[in-house]
Amino acid sequence: MAGSFIQTLTMVDVATGWTECLPLLTREGSLVVEAINRAQSLFPWLLRGVDFDNDSAFRSDVVVPWCREQKLEVTRSCAYKKNDQAFVEQKNGAVVRRLMGYGRFDGVETARMMGRLYAAARLYVNFFKPSFKLKEERREGAKVIKRYHLPSTPYERALAHPKVTAAVKKRLRDQYRSLDPVALLAEIRATQEELGNRVDRRAGQARGPQPAHTSVLPATAATFAKTLGKTATVGEPRATHRQTRRPYKTRVRMPSKLDPHIAAIEAWLAEQPQLTALAIVGRLCEKYPEEFGKTQHSIVQRLLRALRRTAERLVAQCPLDDATTAAPLPGVVDGSGYVGPDPPTAPLVEQAGKAIWRDPFNRHRIVIGNGAIRVTFSDAAIRGSNLQTMT
Repeated sequence: MAGSFIQTLTMVDVATGWTECLPLLTREGSLVVEAINRAQSLFPWLLRGVDFDNDSAFRSDVVVPWCREQKLEVTRSCAYKKNDQAFVEQKNGAVVRRLMGYGRFDGVETARMMGRLYAAARLYVNFFKPSFKLKEERREGAKVIKRYHLPSTPYERALAHPKVTAAVKKRLRDQYRSLDPVALLAEIRATQEELGNRVDRRAGQARGPQPAHTSVLPATAATFAKTLGKTATVGEPRATHRQTRRPYKTRVRMPSKLDPHIAAIEAWLAEQPQLTALAIVGRLCEKYPEEFGKTQHSIVQRLLRALRRTAERLVAQCPLDDATTAAPLPGVVDGSGYVGPDPPTAPLVEQAGKAIWRDPFNRHRIVIGNGAIRVTFSDAAIRGSNLQTMT
């Protein structure tokens, strides 16, 4: 949250849910006063009081005295509570974040574009976007039961409210008849596309010249209405939700003191694959006592782990030898017609499909047949191993 960037002042009427959003170029008390003065002309009714949270931009020696001069009752929300402005927080998620995303914007021209977006969004949200409103809430033990009114727009709640005067209701009805929701939505999409282009151009200045996204919105509201539900792409529903792609910083591998001796270590492992890191460090200490010590086995362990991982991949990719096929015996294949004694070894039919695979390190040999695997260890592997009994 550090730095100076454009922020949104959200004002919500508790009774009807009427929402007004205004961009603030910086977080400053005098700009808050200008925004509240502008909001007085946007709300259909007069403001009688304001309920701020505990932000320093509101609880200042500029905003509070001005509100009292305007005969606005100033109240304070729940102090030190994260839900001190629950009515505003829900509109920040349902209106501001849906429209603007989570990116940062700065500059006077961008603030004007955001004001144009909020001017179209206030009419679309307050006149055509229904929402729920809590009717009652009661607790039964540890269970909280909530009941809600039927979803309705702030415009409909204002018409049904008994405290709203007949002149205000008539003015709202006349304004409602003059609005086109499709045209408002097209204006919202156009301004979002322009804000998305500004984000792309700003990222291009940081990473070199890049072409900005061009707007693909139709020219008229009728053409825009035909494209509703067809132009949204998965992963990027709005232009303002684009993330500035930062170049990935590749990590540079630091040189290791084992780099000049990797060929010698690989030759030792080829002769004796069972060598441990301590044994390799001992050999290095004997040959290069001025470079290596007996406590430097951790770097050799990492090298051994990498070499063995590479050897495992090579073993897995090693193709099997071509299987030699023998001529089938006459008679029934499953041996049901055989009447002689049991053979001491497996039938030739099973031996016909076997294949032989040899370890590149010449430690053992695996014979794969039909339903059986036999592992044969070489003498060198048995001598070098610590196993007392091998099965």
